[in-house]
Amino acid sequence: MATWQKYLAEHQGRFLAEFKEFLAIPSISTDPQHTPDVHRAAEWVAERLRAAGFKQAELHETEGHPIVFGSWLDAPGRPTVLIYGHFDVQPPEPLELWQTPPFSPEVREDGSTRGARVT
Repeated sequence: MATWQKYLAEHQGRFLAEFKEFLAIPSISTDPQHTPDVHRAAEWVAERLRAAGFKQAELHETEGHPIVFGSWLDAPGRPTVLIYGHFDVQPPEPLELWQTPPFSPEVREDGSTRGARVT
């Protein structure tokens, strides 16, 4: 087993717990009532970048919602990789279509060939 595979296997529980923590943040960007949650999601992302070793991981306020910028420049001569993502979500309605409440992630066995899934 490769070193990275061993690392992932050894830390899978922590990674899953952190992912579920992130998914539980109701960062609904179109609902002003959830503006603090969008900010909390941005802080969560910035903190995880710092924990992963990024020397630069900053939250920047904008006229709308905050953005997070991180960089790790400690691999001279290596290619640059850009990752773009978002941490805000759409409103969860219609709620009756959910199997479990939104922002209450759980792992369940769904019987498919994919095994467990996070919802």
